[in-house]
Amino acid sequence: MTIPQASGAASPVARPDELLLSVQDLQVEFSTSAGVVRALDGVSFDVRAGQTVAILGESGSGKSVTAQAIMALLPQPAGSIVGGRILYGGVDLAAAPVRTVRELCATEIAMIFQDPLSSLNPVHRVGAQIAELFQRRRGTPKKEAWAKALTLLKRVGIPDAETRIRDFPHQFSGGQRQRIMIAMAIALEPKLLIGDEPTTALDVTVQQQVMNLLADLQAETGMGMILISHDLGVVAEVADRAAIMYAGRIVEAGGIREVYDNPAHPYTQGLLNSIPSNTAAGERLNPIVGSPPNLLALPSGCSFHPRCPFATQLCREKSPALRHPEGWAADHSGACHRTEEVLTHG
Repeated sequence: MTIPQASGAASPVARPDELLLSVQDLQVEFSTSAGVVRALDGVSFDVRAGQTVAILGESGSGKSVTAQAIMALLPQPAGSIVGGRILYGGVDLAAAPVRTVRELCATEIAMIFQDPLSSLNPVHRVGAQIAELFQRRRGTPKKEAWAKALTLLKRVGIPDAETRIRDFPHQFSGGQRQRIMIAMAIALEPKLLIGDEPTTALDVTVQQQVMNLLADLQAETGMGMILISHDLGVVAEVADRAAIMYAGRIVEAGGIREVYDNPAHPYTQGLLNSIPSNTAAGERLNPIVGSPPNLLALPSGCSFHPRCPFATQLCREKSPALRHPEGWAADHSGACHRTEEVLTHG
């Protein structure tokens, strides 16, 4: 893992409830041999200090592309931001030079990736990989950098950290490797942390431990978090807000409890009905019928209408805008022509 040289000091601590990130009408396209794919189509959301925003949806809905766009990690040359803004600290990351974005991402924005084994360097000890962050980014002497690495490993709950600090990534379990990735992500005290499916491939117990760890670290540091997941159950207890994505758009957004307790979009209802823990013993699951659409050939009107039990002719002809109907919670919005009826039958 190569880390660019810099002489930056610790990133300033965010003020409570400070607006850290504002994604506005973000549009991302990929050029493929089959044509141009619109992976994100008008995505907007904010993240404040101390707040956790969960971005939820099936695979292919645009969740990871959103994170890649923020971090300037879109695959090149195929991927590009073609519209919208990503405002962070007065800088539009969508328009800024990649070098500027990478510099911010090395100091103030951090990311936990889906697969820790492929993200960690297999030929370097984990202690060396964490210590390198302090040596390269802060100019910390080697001995002190290793001491900081040890403190971080203890902080994220690695047993016998004094010994394990000299082990290689393959010598750790999947859950422990994810903890090591978290240690690296928080090493430089970022103001914003993005977790892209941070509990994928972990068993249920370890998933809960990792989510609790992230919540504890956020309480200590006041950082903002974006949690990307296809599993609504995993983020239920730690997120403050939820943004539900489908076919590159946000189709419902609001406070986590409001979205979970009063889902106003048929897709959100379908996702919640698919959670096994919501199903009584012996009762069959109730999955969403059909499959997500091909982004090269999106259905007319609302992209979800071929799978929607509420669909009408209007849904087949006109794409609904994200709106806040009268009587809803102040921060709750949905993109459905029949939101009132969906709520009534929810």
